Amino acid sequence: MRSKEDILPECPVATTVSLIGSKWKLLIMRNLLGRPWRFNELQKSIDGISQKALTEALRSMEADGIVRRTVYPEVPPRVEYSLTELGESMRPIIKAMEKWGSAYKEQINYNYPG
Repeated sequence: MRSKEDILPECPVATTVSLIGSKWKLLIMRNLLGRPWRFNELQKSIDGISQKALTEALRSMEADGIVRRTVYPEVPPRVEYSLTELGESMRPIIKAMEKWGSAYKEQINYNYPG
């Protein structure tokens, strides 16, 4: 069995992209930066994501140590997803993406008034 280091790309940027590069993972992380979310809340808040895609993304992010899944012993059971310390370390990157996206939209609206 190969270790995770053997599977990850040599390039650090490619490693980051392989872990959080899908649009769904980035949008999930964007939400989780604010607070823990329940599955149905996440699905309703991310336009176009299917139950299957959300489940796969959350499982993958949990396996990679980015997301924590907490099951509360209640009836019915309550499950919440939150960022781990590793996931939280992505905050400056996601905030930089948010800032860049806002600046880009302002520039486009300025150059191409609708």
